[in-house]
Amino acid sequence: MGDHVEEKQFTHFDAQGQASMVDVTDKAVTAREAEATGRVVMQAETLAMVAAGNHKKGDVLGVARLAGIQAAKKMQRFDPLVPSADAVFNQGRF
Repeated sequence: MGDHVEEKQFTHFDAQGQASMVDVTDKAVTAREAEATGRVVMQAETLAMVAAGNHKKGDVLGVARLAGIQAAKKMQRFDPLVPSADAVFNQGRF
């Protein structure tokens, strides 16, 4: 093995190093997959109520699942350099 390290070219920066959107007009449509994870810290008693489904605020995990679906559908708003894409499947797991 040599010491050769390939230098990557970042496509979302122009020659001056400014952020710019890439023209994907002629790019073939491809399937993409992404995964996001998170961590929630809470009291053990709260976790027990959520797991049992008897929290006074209702179906906590169901609401979180819907929030995840909504976030995936709005991904273009969070990263303005991402071209428009339709989210066709989203699954929340706990």
